[in-house]
Amino acid sequence: MRQPRSIRFHLTLVFLFFFLLVVILGLFSISRLSNFNSLSEDIAELWLPNTRVLGDLNNFTSDFRAIEGSNLLSSEPSQITATEKEMEQLDRSIAQAERSYEQIRHDAAENELYTQFKERWNDYRKTVNQMLALSRTDRKAEALAIYMAGSRSAYNAASDTLGLLTDRAVANAQEASARLAVAYRQALWLVGLAMAIAGVMVVAALFYISRSISTPLLQLADRMHRLAVNDTDIVIPGTERRDEIGEMARAAVVFRNNAIELMRSQRVLAHQASMLEEKLAQEQRLALLQRNFVSMASHEFRTPLTIIDGHAQRLIKLKDRMPTEEINERASKVRGAVLRITHLIDNLLNTSRLFDGGAGLYFHPEEIDVAALLREVSQLHREIAPGSQILERFGPGPLPMGGDPKLLVQAFSNLVSNAVKYSPSGDPIAIS
Repeated sequence: MRQPRSIRFHLTLVFLFFFLLVVILGLFSISRLSNFNSLSEDIAELWLPNTRVLGDLNNFTSDFRAIEGSNLLSSEPSQITATEKEMEQLDRSIAQAERSYEQIRHDAAENELYTQFKERWNDYRKTVNQMLALSRTDRKAEALAIYMAGSRSAYNAASDTLGLLTDRAVANAQEASARLAVAYRQALWLVGLAMAIAGVMVVAALFYISRSISTPLLQLADRMHRLAVNDTDIVIPGTERRDEIGEMARAAVVFRNNAIELMRSQRVLAHQASMLEEKLAQEQRLALLQRNFVSMASHEFRTPLTIIDGHAQRLIKLKDRMPTEEINERASKVRGAVLRITHLIDNLLNTSRLFDGGAGLYFHPEEIDVAALLREVSQLHREIAPGSQILERFGPGPLPMGGDPKLLVQAFSNLVSNAVKYSPSGDPIAIS
């Protein structure tokens, strides 16, 4: 199983990457600066001293040539002695400059030119010494001839060699300066490029942190805020991740599912509470109906029973003295009261069956004659209510249909009874 990589691991990699980037950039900058410093040291320690020493040699040798001429022009011994001392001082300065030059590092071409210069300068000095010896013995003409011929050619040879050496040194110094400028520009460009690359890598690392860490955390925070306000219609991102953010996302999924289950349970409880309230209201209505029914039934039963009891007592007391018509009338009233009680009992049974949900168990259909059934109901209500006018407006033939005769008699009897009860007195009741 692949082990999860935590955010700590990723952040450690990012910060290690930043550290290595800083180290690499620093080392690269140091290497560029080291190259630039090396070229600067070459100019400071090689070409500048080299050029300065060669300049001193040029000055000292030209001064020596000038003092040589002054010596020839001097007529007093004191002047000659003074010029010779100046020449000795210049010899020492030239020797010191040569020692300084020899301490500087040179290439083979420079060493060869320098050797030629020293040889030609020594030749020149030998010629000058010959001239000085002639000048001390007051042989000015011979000394002047040497000055104008041998000394001049020897000096020019040494001076030309020193000029070549100086030109080469100046050219090398200029070349080193150009290399230094190129190295500076390269170092500046490369360091700038390295910084730009480092900047791009830093931006990429920050983008990675934002995309992989910051943005998922903000998304999870937004989902949790929406869950806090019972908004469960959301998708939790990052559940496939194997780090801490993935754990948080999966925990948020569990929290969302629990919230959904809680809301579902609340809805179920609310529905159950509503059903209980409805059932309670229904029970209260049924209790009220029951009380009303008991009151109504007791009243309805009491009225026909009182009629039955009254007529029965009167029949018992006056049975021998009552005429047949009165007996028939009272018997009809008794029968009507019994029919009313029968209707009440049937309604009570049917109502009980409807409440129990079993009305269909007592429906027994069969083939019946509706016309005969209506005639029976009409005749029954004529006997119960002799003053009513019940008219039958249907043919003498049978009207066959399928149905429960008991339920149909009860239904038609209720209709005719209500018609007799609520119709104005004397108005006919037509059954068609």
